[in-house]
Amino acid sequence: MKVTHVDHVAIAVRSLEEATKLFLGVFGGEFITGGDDERLDIRTLQLRLTDMKVELMEPLSESSYLRAYLDKHGQGFHHMTIFVDDVEQAIRELEAGGYEVVDTNLEHPAWRETYLRPKSGFGTLLQIADTDQSWDEPSEGVTLEAVLAGEAVWHDRGPVLRSSGRNGP
Repeated sequence: MKVTHVDHVAIAVRSLEEATKLFLGVFGGEFITGGDDERLDIRTLQLRLTDMKVELMEPLSESSYLRAYLDKHGQGFHHMTIFVDDVEQAIRELEAGGYEVVDTNLEHPAWRETYLRPKSGFGTLLQIADTDQSWDEPSEGVTLEAVLAGEAVWHDRGPVLRSSGRNGP
């Protein structure tokens, strides 16, 4: 498999608003985009810290998998996302090497993914993905304030404002 780059590290937090005080305020990070993932019941915010992307993740309800994760593990590192040129080839190679992959989703060309379980990833949850687009640019009209207010939602090709009525960019 060919790894193209590490896209981001994700940090599970109880409050995006509180976390932005550190990552955007103190550290001077630059907001990229974010929104609610209604399927996963989480709100995410992506930012750039110098030459690295960080994703902050907050649960939206008590029943969110991320709420259970935070209750068990506390706030902190959640996963690292690695882009490869072909996620299906990566899956074959990982499984052939005895590594366990889970939660594979190859449905959308904009984001095809699988996860390497922490027990296979030396204690680290690794998201392995390929994509047909760039995820490093801001989404039109999606601001930090809109994300924190729950006014942005993730669709197949990125976040959009709920009020836009669009199904994706």
